[in-house]
Amino acid sequence: MEILIWIGAAISVAGMAGLIYCIARVARAKRAGLDDDALRAEVGKVVPLNLGALFLSVVGLMVVVLGIFFG
Repeated sequence: MEILIWIGAAISVAGMAGLIYCIARVARAKRAGLDDDALRAEVGKVVPLNLGALFLSVVGLMVVVLGIFFG
């Protein structure tokens, strides 16, 4: 079941990359000096991506745990 661990790790790393992308996108929007409404709109666009990346990361960690449990 070692392959399950590596697959889970890859999925988790992809989720972490998505989280880092979301952080960078919001930080870029804050540095741009947008007004409150524009900043809220940008953050509103990032929230679904953030939740998806978090979900992907959690699923990857669950796959790793299953690989360890079955291995």
